[in-house]
Amino acid sequence: MNKKVASIVLAVLVVCIIAVVVVRQAARGVAPKEVKSEADALFNTALSWQEKGKDDEAFKLYQDLIKQFPHDEKAADALYKLAEMYEGKNLWENSRDAYAKIVADFPNFKQIAEVQRKLWDLNIKILFSPVVTDKDIVYKVEPGDTLSKIANKYNTTADLIMRSNNLKTDLIRPGNRLKVSGVKYSVVVDKSQNYLILKADDEIFKVYAVATGEYNCTPVGNFKIVEKLENPDWYKSGEGIILANNPKNILGTRWLGLSEPQYGIHGGASEKDLGQQVTEGCIRMINTEVEELFVILPRGTEVNIID
Repeated sequence: MNKKVASIVLAVLVVCIIAVVVVRQAARGVAPKEVKSEADALFNTALSWQEKGKDDEAFKLYQDLIKQFPHDEKAADALYKLAEMYEGKNLWENSRDAYAKIVADFPNFKQIAEVQRKLWDLNIKILFSPVVTDKDIVYKVEPGDTLSKIANKYNTTADLIMRSNNLKTDLIRPGNRLKVSGVKYSVVVDKSQNYLILKADDEIFKVYAVATGEYNCTPVGNFKIVEKLENPDWYKSGEGIILANNPKNILGTRWLGLSEPQYGIHGGASEKDLGQQVTEGCIRMINTEVEELFVILPRGTEVNIID
């Protein structure tokens, strides 16, 4: 069966399903307005095909539903299913775009919080992969180049270039082609919500839950990242230097020092810290999440802290 014939068969099947529903409802004396919509019928048929392992047929019906009924709530359900199918095939950009469309067009979607989380996670996954987007540059390595030199040229980090190109070492050779992020990243810390918002060219890229200063003591204003340290030691008043491997060290695995002296973004947070004002003024994050930021953000990145 060729694709054209298959499409006709599927369309006839949908019409038949709707007709059966109408007949059954009419037999029970139910008014036609209570009959399921065509969008519902399309979605249920697609879901049935998917459950039977016929993904190609399901995929087309989900797409048809979205095209025919772009504002129907079932279009959001279809987008969600498509996003999952794309991600299962490692088509991360397509999956990201489907989730982004749900966020933009269906803000009251019943699973909107999960959709946002999946969208943000995909943003990071794509950034940390060799997948080249329209925001990236493909750079041809020239004689004398180093990762640091390339990173400085494009206001990014050598760590991000390594991660994006699956490099195990910083050794590069003339003629190599490297994915380099062409995005300007910035950070907004909202103390009222205890969120850290990572922005890419002024668009939200990912949102992290953080802890901020007790009694609202985290300073407000525009700052920059001026220092980056891996596994930082911590100076505690009255006790002196507490080494990185000491359990008493509260800084965690990374330190992003701000232009406001003695304040920074660092790791070491526990789940119970998140969303709370419990620090001595710094922004505290889960270690794995501050490590993401450490890779992405170069020195000089703008950090705006607001009440």
